[in-house]
Amino acid sequence: MSDPHPAHPSDGKEDKRSILQRLIEFIHPGPDSTDELIATLAEAEDNEVINADARIMLERVLRMAEMTADDVLVPPARMDMLDIDAPVDALMHQVIQTAHSRFPVYQGSRDNIIGILLAKDLLKRWRSPELSIRTLVRPALFVPESKGLHELVREFRATRNHLAIVIDEFGRTAGLVTFEDVIEQIVGEIEDEFDIPEDEGDIFALADGTWRVSGHTPVERVAEAFEVQLASSDPDEEFDTIGGLIAHELGRAPAKGETTVLGGLKFVVLHTKGGAVRWFKVAPAAGDEDESAA
Repeated sequence: MSDPHPAHPSDGKEDKRSILQRLIEFIHPGPDSTDELIATLAEAEDNEVINADARIMLERVLRMAEMTADDVLVPPARMDMLDIDAPVDALMHQVIQTAHSRFPVYQGSRDNIIGILLAKDLLKRWRSPELSIRTLVRPALFVPESKGLHELVREFRATRNHLAIVIDEFGRTAGLVTFEDVIEQIVGEIEDEFDIPEDEGDIFALADGTWRVSGHTPVERVAEAFEVQLASSDPDEEFDTIGGLIAHELGRAPAKGETTVLGGLKFVVLHTKGGAVRWFKVAPAAGDEDESAA
């Protein structure tokens, strides 16, 4: 005969916490907000329960829960896109210059995105001229600006996409976001072949007689290395980095492949990330070049 008054709820789950643990939790309840939880993580780090790297990553995960696609997207002006009607040679040249693995493809207007083309698929067309570029274009993943990053990660995994086109409330292109952009919110910036430790230098001589210069290099260091005068066209403005100075002279963020002449030097943008120039290719400017953007 069963006990009509069981001592414990018969829900199949046993509370294995000690009386002391339950008392502590009653006196000091858990955090009720993200900020409180982050403060708890900081306390755990202070008590050496977790290390600094774990605390930073967990904090980023919590912060990411409040972020949307709009917070990390690349705006339309900085999107590298392919025109479906462009010659194959032109498309191949653009792919090589930008060095991306996948591209939004448009027809007619840049707002009319018809799909995504993988660089490796374009190589198939190069080897087999009878193939139509259109048959290689894959469906694009479109998401609203309000899409939460946690939801976007799930959608990336479910659809096996690594790039999504972000649209605004009117259905217009607001930008794009990549799987890497989202993951970087957790693990920090993912370095690539253009990234080097700061203690390894920021100006490198190249085999063709030019130099590779980091966009974060101090203006004074660049001027000293090349024995030139580098200054803003606005005498009231001063800039710490060469990337900041050139962006100011252009009045906008430089695009990959863009050329600027300043102080008798020609700066070609090799690589950008997050709206900032990571690397320039630098060479003496030809005598007939003006100090302006090409």
